[in-house]
Amino acid sequence: MTTTLGALQVADWRRRVFGLYAGVRQLSAHDPAAGHELWRSGRDDLFGGHPASPLMPDDRAGFTGLPVAAYDPDWRFEAEVHRAEHPLRITVDTGTDGQVPFDLVGTVRLPYLGPIDLWRLSCYGGGLFLPLRDGLAGKPGGTYGGGRYLLDTVKGADLGAGADDDSIILDFNFAYNPSCAYDPMWACPLPQAGNTVTAEVPVGELAPGEERHPTAPAGRAHDPEA
Repeated sequence: MTTTLGALQVADWRRRVFGLYAGVRQLSAHDPAAGHELWRSGRDDLFGGHPASPLMPDDRAGFTGLPVAAYDPDWRFEAEVHRAEHPLRITVDTGTDGQVPFDLVGTVRLPYLGPIDLWRLSCYGGGLFLPLRDGLAGKPGGTYGGGRYLLDTVKGADLGAGADDDSIILDFNFAYNPSCAYDPMWACPLPQAGNTVTAEVPVGELAPGEERHPTAPAGRAHDPEA
């Protein structure tokens, strides 16, 4: 992915993801289940046919669709962000991108789950980031052992703002696996303690058919996926 061709392919992938989420936000404002179906089918098209797909070649050959649970409206929230009282920064080693800093924006407090941290990417591009590892992580028929992403707005994964200035839409039906769930060449920031919950979140994208290593060795590329 360091060649000019690879860079153009990743750029096109990002462009398509941004467009997909724009359609999802517009549709979900009136019909969240229809927005979810658009998201599911759009991601299937990208994973199955785009040259920047994170699927391994053998997996792509037999690909019939990502494992996504049926839509459940009980997992959609308009959540107030309670701003962090004290500054907190973490750094994540992402191989070729070096150490990437994240600053804590605050927490959201949700039914079933409790408080969850919301982060901001504190380098070029910015963006909100909300990963989650739930009680089904790593279990048979459950979610990816390394955790999933719900928001990564710098890469387009953005479900929109709520009605109030300090609120955002969090719909766990849209939780998705990072690229390292499919190909260990990618380096993916994974959930910290404040983004790990004991409750089970049975919606969104489930674990791939074959569990892979959740982190990549140093020197590999940063996750382009959203």
